[in-house]
Amino acid sequence: MRSEPRVLAIYGPTASGKTDVARALLDRLEAEVVSADSAALYAGLPVLTAAPDYRARLVGIVPLERDVSVGEYQRLAHAAIDEILAAGRTPVVVGGTGLYLRAALSALELPPPPAPGERERWSRLYDRLGPESAHAALAEHDPAAAARVHANDRRRVVRALELAAAGASLAPPRERLWSDDFRHPTTLAGLDVAPEALEARIRARVADQVARGAVDEARAAWARPLSETARKVLGLEQFATLPLDEAVEAVVVASRQLARYQRKWLRRLPAATLAAARPPEEIADDLCALAGAGERLPRR
Repeated sequence: MRSEPRVLAIYGPTASGKTDVARALLDRLEAEVVSADSAALYAGLPVLTAAPDYRARLVGIVPLERDVSVGEYQRLAHAAIDEILAAGRTPVVVGGTGLYLRAALSALELPPPPAPGERERWSRLYDRLGPESAHAALAEHDPAAAARVHANDRRRVVRALELAAAGASLAPPRERLWSDDFRHPTTLAGLDVAPEALEARIRARVADQVARGAVDEARAAWARPLSETARKVLGLEQFATLPLDEAVEAVVVASRQLARYQRKWLRRLPAATLAAARPPEEIADDLCALAGAGERLPRR
């Protein structure tokens, strides 16, 4: 009997080489890439979001003035993965946004979106009460969520209050294991880079972004109406508003902080860890081998 088609997934910190490994997989398999990166969804920022130079699903599809939720992304990712599998190809899900990767690969039930007007109502409450009192109100209704959220994190406190009012929680009592969540047979690999090597890669990447026009791209986007989520694209505000030397250092620091957060996600995933300080072709070969000779991976 032939096994079910298999999804390949790659996760790792920023500048770990995920894009190059995915390109090497495209040379080996009948495959398509599906991005699992919250910033890459936005159109008009190919340099800042390090958009791949090959075709990838869910890259550059959302206008900058639109907010995007994880739930909306999940629906798009599930549809893309299912379409690729139905065509007899291998989906290669690639990303550095842990929750988006999880949403793409799993049947994880995400918290409901706010009802019309609810976001504004809780935002007004937060502003009227102030951070400490709003957080205290959250602690009264959902102590577990309050324990996870700092009082000054306005966006998350407001979201937690929304969920509590809807009978849900930002901190559900039980989070299903990844092994229970996969919608399709999946091989998941994490790219590991030593911190000192990653620092050098980050600096090289930021320098390349500057050389490729990141400043002009950021300033053009910053002059337009931007959604709350678009404003958080790493490098956008820094390159648009700071002198170049300050912007470069600010983006390096922010990238380093992001990488530390991503490495925490990597430790939580049921992923085979692959050393990334190697040619991407070697890593791609290892990932194909991990999938197993008996799995359905259509070869080129």
